[in-house]
Amino acid sequence: MKVFASGSLSLVALACAVAMLAVPVAAQAKTEIHFWHALSGQLGEALETQAKQFNESQGEYEIKPLRKGSYPETLTAAIAAYRQKNPPHIVQVFEVGTQTMMLSGAVYPVHELMQQNEIKINWNDFIKSVVGYYTKDGKLYSMPYNSSTPIFYYNKDAFKKAGLDPEKPPKTWQEVETFSKKLMAAGAAKCGFSTAWPSWIQVENMHATHDQPFATKNNGFGAVEGVELLINRDFGVKHISHLAEWQKQNVFSYGGRMGTADPKFVNGDCAMYMHSSALIGGFTRGVKFDWGTAELPHWGAPYKKATSIIGGATLWVLKGKPQAEYRGVARFLEYLAKPEQQMWWHVNTGYLAISNTAVKNLEQGYHFVKNPKQYTAFAQLTGLPPTPPAAMKDKKAPPPKAERVATPNSSGLRLGSFVQIRDVIEGELENVFAGKKTAKQGLDDAVAKSNALLKEFAATNK
Repeated sequence: MKVFASGSLSLVALACAVAMLAVPVAAQAKTEIHFWHALSGQLGEALETQAKQFNESQGEYEIKPLRKGSYPETLTAAIAAYRQKNPPHIVQVFEVGTQTMMLSGAVYPVHELMQQNEIKINWNDFIKSVVGYYTKDGKLYSMPYNSSTPIFYYNKDAFKKAGLDPEKPPKTWQEVETFSKKLMAAGAAKCGFSTAWPSWIQVENMHATHDQPFATKNNGFGAVEGVELLINRDFGVKHISHLAEWQKQNVFSYGGRMGTADPKFVNGDCAMYMHSSALIGGFTRGVKFDWGTAELPHWGAPYKKATSIIGGATLWVLKGKPQAEYRGVARFLEYLAKPEQQMWWHVNTGYLAISNTAVKNLEQGYHFVKNPKQYTAFAQLTGLPPTPPAAMKDKKAPPPKAERVATPNSSGLRLGSFVQIRDVIEGELENVFAGKKTAKQGLDDAVAKSNALLKEFAATNK
């Protein structure tokens, strides 16, 4: 009996010890880091996977992604949550929200976050045209995440049917018109081309790629006060006038804002389409015909051929959380900045790998040679040749010859109330395409309304 009692006491003591050891484990639940975003479908799934990979890579923090709707809805929700003193730690904001975020007073700048948590990231390794968009006074305010640029998609099967070379997409707008008419005449397409995100691609990027100013004060980078749009000058009127005329001929077929025109291309109605490079992943899974990518068309002389500007979004850190939790935020951003994560994100989504090391690793792995569709955006954004150079592991390749040049007009746009301005521009484009206004009238009205918004923004952000 004594032996049994002694054994029982030992078992009880052991159980108590185990229970005591279990208490700290239970108390050490992961610190939650809330991350609001706007990605859906295949892109949203990739984001969720990346967050899960980080969560499994360490035991202290857990990223909790939550989609809050479209980009504008996510931005609005985040600012509202900050004012109610219940913000997420991280919010994904598209590029047109940059000025709004910088002047909101709600932001914990990324350069401060990393410095205070003693985490060093070599931002000089990141593509200048990307980090420059989100930098002020030489300091990075948000973490570039899903960066993209608009590119040209085309239906190779339709090209073959129309007797066009499927390996030679149009380079000029004049060729776009000619190809469109041949495609329709051959019964290979119902319409020549369409576009997603009309303001971003047909106004913002067309001005950039033709080295034309979009707005005064260095496209808004130089000041907040006194900024005015310049899109109703000769170049803007010329381009939109052609789109309106082509709309009457079905050479161009307007399909709405954001990505609502996607079915026109995916269903094979329009043989050519302009959209974000981020669609490569989705098109690879969902488009049934053979297709290719090319750089955006250009009008030629007298306009310079300049680089395009980025789209997509960055990750902004919001104030209002306990300081200890920001260590987890910094760790997560550090994780996303690693070359291997940049490469994974690019390969799985079509968004750009934005560190030079990641791009170099992709080149050395022959990724762009095997996947030329994913090279197009890099070439257009940086000025590299449109054809991917073969990787050379043992010898140095000769420096590639630039075909586009980066200029102040192609460095991006930083405007207050840009979300509303884009809506104004697209509303007036719809009036033009519907034949309610001439291109000049529509753009004049867009400028007048946008300038009023810019003036109001400047007055409230002195």
